[in-house]
Amino acid sequence: MNTITKAQIKGLQLEPNKAIDMKEIFFHLLFLSSAMVGVLSVCTIGWFVFNEGLPAISEAGVVEFITGKEWLPPALYGILPMIVASIISTTGAVIIGVPIAILTAVFLAEIAPKWLADIVRPAVELLAGIPSVVYGFFGLVIIVPAIETLFNIPAGNTILAGIIVLAIMILPTVITISETSIRALPPIYKEGALALGASHIYSVCKVLIPAAKSGILTAVALGVARAIGETMAIIMVMGNAPAMPGSLLEPARTLTANIAMEMSYATGVHASALYATGIVLLAFIVLLNGSLLYLNRKRAY
Repeated sequence: MNTITKAQIKGLQLEPNKAIDMKEIFFHLLFLSSAMVGVLSVCTIGWFVFNEGLPAISEAGVVEFITGKEWLPPALYGILPMIVASIISTTGAVIIGVPIAILTAVFLAEIAPKWLADIVRPAVELLAGIPSVVYGFFGLVIIVPAIETLFNIPAGNTILAGIIVLAIMILPTVITISETSIRALPPIYKEGALALGASHIYSVCKVLIPAAKSGILTAVALGVARAIGETMAIIMVMGNAPAMPGSLLEPARTLTANIAMEMSYATGVHASALYATGIVLLAFIVLLNGSLLYLNRKRAY
């Protein structure tokens, strides 16, 4: 048996410190640079939007800009009707789409036989790849006439049509992430519940879904972001009236639709007001992400 002296051991311990591993340093810098790209992108976009939008807010006033009910450039810049339309359409889409998406995710992860899951899952993934303009065509040809017939109104381009289209559009995002979160749970969660005498459905509803709450909340947040940021489909089915909606069966215009429809010809303060509308959208997304982080942190403690 060969014996190793203390000097040899000391030499082995010091050997890594003698040579600088340039490859290790290179990859550390590469990963750091990649991480900073996202941070710098957000900062750059935020700076650009604020820089372009502040002149209109300064001229119209923050309160008047946010609470004003009339949008008549270049005289009046009130975006409250668009804020209300965005909130109503997004909330309605979440109320309709999220329960369907979560139930579908549970079905795919825990209930569906493999052959059926292999059919449903690709169909859901295909929904995510459909362009928003195709959703708009679908809403314009199918949903809008159906609303006209069902409610006996002259035009079906309403908030309700927008809600239904958005509810369909957020399904793939919420389903995919929720299913992944449920499948990522350790098997011991379900096995422990079944060992204690719980039924399969009880285990899913009382153990698996609460345990996957963090991932499901993330899925819902991404779905909300998708809904509030949607533009083309909403332009095609909601009527685009820049007035305060009185019901779900009236036309309305969202914040994103307002920017897309008028940016091509807007100049001066009018263009700045559209950038300021982007500031409001950015604030909504920041509040959404902040709320998600708070809920997840509260659950962790």
